[in-house]
Amino acid sequence: MKLKKEYFEDVKFFRNRASAFWAMVLILTLVSFPFLFKTYYLSILNLMALNVIVALGLNILVGNTGQISLGHAGFVAIGAYTTAFLLQVGIPFVFTLILAGLITALVGAFLGIPSLRLEGPYLAIVTLGFGLAVMVIIGRMDVFGGRMGMSIPRIKLGWTGLKYDEALYYVFLLITIFMIFFAQNILKSRIGRAFSAIRDSDIAASVIGINLSYYKTLSFAISAFFAGIAGCLWALYLQFLTPGAFTLMMSVLSLATVVLGGLGSVTGSVLGAVVMTFLNLQLDKIVDLPVIGDLISGFSNAFMNPSGIANIKWVLTGLILIAVILFEPLGINGLWIRVKRYWRLWPF
Repeated sequence: MKLKKEYFEDVKFFRNRASAFWAMVLILTLVSFPFLFKTYYLSILNLMALNVIVALGLNILVGNTGQISLGHAGFVAIGAYTTAFLLQVGIPFVFTLILAGLITALVGAFLGIPSLRLEGPYLAIVTLGFGLAVMVIIGRMDVFGGRMGMSIPRIKLGWTGLKYDEALYYVFLLITIFMIFFAQNILKSRIGRAFSAIRDSDIAASVIGINLSYYKTLSFAISAFFAGIAGCLWALYLQFLTPGAFTLMMSVLSLATVVLGGLGSVTGSVLGAVVMTFLNLQLDKIVDLPVIGDLISGFSNAFMNPSGIANIKWVLTGLILIAVILFEPLGINGLWIRVKRYWRLWPF
């Protein structure tokens, strides 16, 4: 076993030259993607990118700090509607992106105050109520279009010389890569180590001098900041916002993404978001197949549930998550670690 001999080995982003090489190969592949595939596939990658950012922020809160959240869709909604409002009044996109993240982080800091005295299911109920309240409040505000929603103007990307969809893909890619580096650096800093200490034992963390109030609130703020950035990209992706797009199921799906990928891991957040996005798209296609649709329809009619076809995707998703938790508690990241160890030790 190779032991770490100095602090720099623990904080550097790439463990060795091989990991840096493959990371560069992946980035170059993603950069060349618009020249190889159609716009439809760019749209899928954009959806994966914004889900990666949501998962990164939620994993910092849940996986690294041990705080639960069932209202993350509310943070995404705040970032998305902030983006829509600022773009409509003519604020440049760069400032809109930063303000969307900062405003959402401020709201997250206020929501983090109850976490100082609540934990477990009690904190989950508070965050759940927050997520539902955000949808109701936005739906009653005329400045955000109420229940009818509001449109989002396109950002100016003509200076790139590319088609709008291709230029928007590079915007998504650049922001996602930056947020991955940002999350990795946070977790390797003293802030990340404080988060991990609070997750393992908040009493022990308090004894060694960690300010629980400060770091728990900071964790909520950072997680909300990521969600606000994702909300900004979500607004650009949809081009039209309605409160019904930010449902409880979005929050549950985000939490499921973190569990599927692996708690407390940046790599797990990325892998979980990619796999969960792809899984949902494929399950939609499977349910739409005539043969599968007839089988589901017959099964639904047998149990007097006409809405079974609409819900079967979530049933299949839940079964897959149960299988992952039973057979690989560390999620996809745990499976990836096993594969790396196998090839590192092969053929012994």
